[in-house]
Amino acid sequence: MRKTFIKTLLDEAKKNPNIFLITGDLGFMALEEFRDSLPKQFLNIGVAEQNMMGFAVGLALTGKKVYCYSIVPFVTMRPFEQVRDDICYHNLPVTIVGPGAGFSYSYNGATHYGLEDISVMRSLPNMTVVCPGDPVEVAAITKVSTKFKGPMYIRLGKAGEPIIHQKKIKFQIGKAIEVCKGKNVTLIATSNLLENAVEAAKILAKKKISCRVLSMHTIKPIDKATILKAARETKAILTVEEHSIIGGLGSSVAEVLAESNLKVKFKRLGVRDLYPKVIGTQKFLREKYGLSPEKIAKEVQLVLKNN
Repeated sequence: MRKTFIKTLLDEAKKNPNIFLITGDLGFMALEEFRDSLPKQFLNIGVAEQNMMGFAVGLALTGKKVYCYSIVPFVTMRPFEQVRDDICYHNLPVTIVGPGAGFSYSYNGATHYGLEDISVMRSLPNMTVVCPGDPVEVAAITKVSTKFKGPMYIRLGKAGEPIIHQKKIKFQIGKAIEVCKGKNVTLIATSNLLENAVEAAKILAKKKISCRVLSMHTIKPIDKATILKAARETKAILTVEEHSIIGGLGSSVAEVLAESNLKVKFKRLGVRDLYPKVIGTQKFLREKYGLSPEKIAKEVQLVLKNN
C-alpha cells in the first residue's frame, strides 16, 4: 500500500508544485524516489513529529497541499495536540498518512502497533478518516486527496497487501464499495483486513452461506445508507478491523444501527480492550486475536446460529 501511495502522490506532485511531502525520519526504501525527483517539495524533518505538524500548518497557510508521513502511532498519537489545535481547529488542507495499520509492524511490539488510530482521528472535528482496503483503493484516495480542502487521515498497511479489486472501482469518500454480493450475512471490513473478509466469505460460500462483503474505506463520514441497507437485507452484520473494537469501524457502525429503528444481529470483530503481550508475524497475530479468515468465518456461523 505505501508504495502505491508514494507512486501515485509523486505522479500528482509532478503536475502540481504545491504538493509537499514531509516525513518524520521515516520511509526508508519508500520515499527516496519522491525525494530525489522533487527535492523542493520534500522535507525530512527528523524525529520531531510535533514540529512536523507545525511545519505543515505553516506550509498550508501559504497555499501548499501538505502530506505528513510517519508510521501510525507516531503520526496520530504523538502529535495529537498539534493535529487537534493547529490543523483541525483551522480546518487546513493537511493530509496525515500513517503506514503500519494494525499489526503491520508485528515484531516491534505494542508501541508500534496501530490499534487506536481510527478512534483517535475520528474524534476530531473537521477530520476525514479514510482506511483503504487494497492498493487500488490507495491509488484512488491519493488522487482524490490532492484536491481535498480539509484535514484528512489516510491509514495504510505496510507492504505486500494483495489487490482485491480486479475491476475498475468507483471511489467516493463516504461511500462503501460492495466487493461480494450476499443475502444471508454482511461483513463490513476496513483497511488491511479487507483481504481476510473476502477469504472468509469464500469459506462461508462452501458452507452455503451467502456473505456480502463491504469495503468501508471511509470511517468518517461513514456510509449510513449502505449500512442500513445491509441491515434490512441480511440477517446479521459483523464488522472486521485490525484495530481496537473501541472507537473504530465497529463503534461507527454500531452508532448508525443504534440510532435506526432496524433490528439486526450485530457483532464487532477486532482486538479486544488490551495491550498485546506477544509478538510474531502479522499472520500469527491475526490468528491470535481472532482475525484470520477461518476465525472470522467461524464467528459468522455462531452469530447466524444464535440469530
